[in-house]
Amino acid sequence: MSIDDFSLSDLFRVEAQSQVAKLSDGLISLDERVTAEQLEELMRAAHSLKGAARIVGHDRVVRLAHELEECFVAAQEGGVALTGDRVDVLLRGVDILAKVASQDPDDIETPQSKAALDAAVAELRAICTRDVQAAVRLPVLAVPQENKSVAASDAAGLTLAAPDHSERLLSLAGEALVASRVLLEHTRVETLARRGAVGLERALEELRTTIATIANRPDADRAVATLRTALAAATAQQRERALALDTIGQRVSDVVETLYQGVLDARMRPFADGAAGMPRMVRDISRELGRNVRLVITGESTPVDREVLRRLEAPLGHLLRNAVDHGIEPSKERLANGKAARGTIQVEARHTGGRLLVSVDDDGRGIDLQRVRARVVQRGLADSAAASEMSDVELSHFLFLPGFTLRDEVTSISGRGVGLDAVHAAVREIGGDVRVVRSAAGGTRFEMHLPLTLSVVRALVVEIGRESYAIPLARVHRILRVPRDEMASVEGRQQFTLDDRQVGLIGAHQLLGTMSPDAGETTAVVVIGDHESALGIVVDAFVGEHELVLRGLDARLGKVQDVGGAALLPDGAPTLVLDVDDLMRTAAHLIASGRPHSLRQESAAGVHARKRVLVVDDSLTVRELERKMIEGQGYAVDVAVDGMDAWNAIRKGHYDLVVTDVDMPRMDGIELVTRIKGDPLLTRIPVMIVSYKDRDEDRRRGLDAGADYYLTKGSFYDETMLRAIEDFIGGAA
Repeated sequence: MSIDDFSLSDLFRVEAQSQVAKLSDGLISLDERVTAEQLEELMRAAHSLKGAARIVGHDRVVRLAHELEECFVAAQEGGVALTGDRVDVLLRGVDILAKVASQDPDDIETPQSKAALDAAVAELRAICTRDVQAAVRLPVLAVPQENKSVAASDAAGLTLAAPDHSERLLSLAGEALVASRVLLEHTRVETLARRGAVGLERALEELRTTIATIANRPDADRAVATLRTALAAATAQQRERALALDTIGQRVSDVVETLYQGVLDARMRPFADGAAGMPRMVRDISRELGRNVRLVITGESTPVDREVLRRLEAPLGHLLRNAVDHGIEPSKERLANGKAARGTIQVEARHTGGRLLVSVDDDGRGIDLQRVRARVVQRGLADSAAASEMSDVELSHFLFLPGFTLRDEVTSISGRGVGLDAVHAAVREIGGDVRVVRSAAGGTRFEMHLPLTLSVVRALVVEIGRESYAIPLARVHRILRVPRDEMASVEGRQQFTLDDRQVGLIGAHQLLGTMSPDAGETTAVVVIGDHESALGIVVDAFVGEHELVLRGLDARLGKVQDVGGAALLPDGAPTLVLDVDDLMRTAAHLIASGRPHSLRQESAAGVHARKRVLVVDDSLTVRELERKMIEGQGYAVDVAVDGMDAWNAIRKGHYDLVVTDVDMPRMDGIELVTRIKGDPLLTRIPVMIVSYKDRDEDRRRGLDAGADYYLTKGSFYDETMLRAIEDFIGGAA
């Protein structure tokens, strides 16, 4: 089923569930710290939900989302302090939205739903009345007095980190390590050249014999003898140089290896540093839930990169809360099952196979896979027949989906379905993976496999469009060559069979905007992602596997789509390190918009036969409504989820018109317009702003940025937008 088969109500439900998850996660994080960035994300989620609800005519949902948005705006401006009690009220309002989002469209208008929504609106209005005396205070980190500018920045919700000299040292040491390995490679080449000299001596002897056979000439013998003497001298010198180079290369390699390990060790911290707050957290949660739990931590002396340790804090916290709440049973239940009254959670950290393994193991009731199977069917993630055939491992993957929970009720500890999703996202962000395995204690065991350091990455280097690109090996599921006749096209999407399941295929040249490879008998495919979301990326060739020192891109470039950094190959050539998560999102956008084309070469005329329009909106509902309306007039339409996504698309593709919203994450519509109109190569593209903001100052701000037309979203219901598009770029052909 493609996105075209969904109604606007279906799209609203999907988007509402996504925005509700963001609101829930963001509000819970406010208990620990309130920052301007958090409030901005919460405000944007409420605003997007409001816009989507207005499209489908759910006025009460619009009002509730509006009150949430107003509350976050008031907090941003210092008029309301989001204390614990107020956050509780906000979460109750979000819970009602979550319930509404899971209902059928007709059920939203029932008297019960209307009453619940109205009550939530009233409660929010009561607690979000501006109170200047109770203005929110964003936490400020303790800093020396001479560092007042940093304190001021933190008070504004910004984080200005001082330059990390150890990070720089580690990067330089990593570069030296790679360079030393290049030197050793040259030593190997010298050894091969020495062997070639031996072969040359043999050829010379054969020449002397041949000359002596053909003609007995003393001058020829003398010439050969002279040549032999010169060759012997050159070979001896080359042998001495090669031996010296080998000695120096080995010495440099040893020293640099020691230097790199020393700098790396200086960055290492014992796992105990990151585990310091765990016992208190487990104790507090256990008391709140009335559980008797013992926490055991092993591997406290295991060295962990301090940046990895810092990023482990949140996912470890989620797993521990999950173990206490979902895993460990009440004492009476444990005793009835023949267990000790006190449950045990064990956290372990150790190095294995060149990676860091951190596990959380409990001796509780374990995962009820039958409930997981039933919830999968209930949420429409699979039909009952497919779910019944899933293995335990396949079912466990669903636990990490956003919003997936086995709880029917929401508590202060769990039930929102954001814990394991957050663990999965956080671990993925640092190049690791998380999985559920069978626990020896009979409960549940989560394992996180993580890199030892974030500065050096083991990568697969591939060729795409005559350029080299690196893909982190931690995110590579498989590499293989797929025969052309084993590729199938299903509903316009190419795929192949891997381990008895279908995996989608898309060309790297289409993702990155490079030259299309020539079609051959077999195709080089890199399968990225994981078991539940694998994707085959077609590349031109496999180059090899290398250890690379990851470098950040120039900050002036901003976030470059599909690129996570840069590195130097062992031969000194630069390469881009691809961002696998970005690639997956780009592929999903192409598939959702119906843009993926055959892996065989296409003519440029065929691709650009129709005029192209780029629709930019972070609301799925609004985005799809606009896309369908414009495509209905015959135009080719691409979509982007925010300004940054759109900016990357515009620089790589050809568009006749851009239709954009204003309020979006990463880059808003005003900045997008400013960039387009400020680029000499793009300024000719007409830009139409379509926004709910209909005040004169909003309209003037958009037009001053360079927009060619400003339209309010209320005009969806007439043909104003379509007439304006035709006025700007003419018909679709």
